[in-house]
This record gives sequence, structure tokens and C-alpha cells, in this order.
Amino acid sequence: MKGVDIMAECIFCKIVRGEIPSQIVFESERVIAFRDINPQAPVHILLVPKKHINPMERVDREDARIVTDIFLTAKEVASKEGIADKGFRLISNVGAEAGQEIEHLHFHLLGGKKLPGLLG
Repeated sequence: MKGVDIMAECIFCKIVRGEIPSQIVFESERVIAFRDINPQAPVHILLVPKKHINPMERVDREDARIVTDIFLTAKEVASKEGIADKGFRLISNVGAEAGQEIEHLHFHLLGGKKLPGLLG
């Protein structure tokens, strides 16, 4: 959108800046994790880089550290939420056809019940 500051309008950037309240379960220098407002499982947490990254093709070597932090955060949050031992799903939808609704790189951490074998 011409003339629009994408980061100013991005809902995840607004959560990072504290402009929109959320149920934060983890926060570090580069990553924030909070409960999804429309959970698809008993545990449904969004893991979001504080830096606005979209599309995924823009991830560079510097951003790779952020992605690594997201995976380490997923491991820690899954343990705190009591789902690490039974299993959990970590997914990222990339692009509209894959179901990405917010144009900011993010991962969904899902667990707390037996999840279906196929997504869809």
C-alpha cells in the first residue's frame, strides 16, 4: 500500500510496541510469545520476531539468529506449558494461499491435545 507505513499498521508490531494488549508468555530481546486470541488447540501460542520480517524470502543471515531464537523459545514455552513431553506442532504459514493472515513472520505453537495428522 503506497504511502502506508507497514510496521505502523502491523498488528504484531503494535503488540511488540505495547499498543495492543496481549497475554504474553515469553519475551526476550528478539522474540515475543503470546496466546492466540482464536486458539485452535488448548495451547496455541504465537511466536513473533520483534523485528518486522515479511515475506520469509527477506530472511537473511542476520535474521537467521532471530529464527533460531524462535525455535529455542518454542522449546522453552512448550516445556513451561507442559506440552513438551507429549508433543506439539510448530508451524508457519507463508503467503496468503498457505493461510498467512498477518504479514509478519510468525510461528504457531500448538498442543495440549491430539492434533490431526493432516493440516487443512
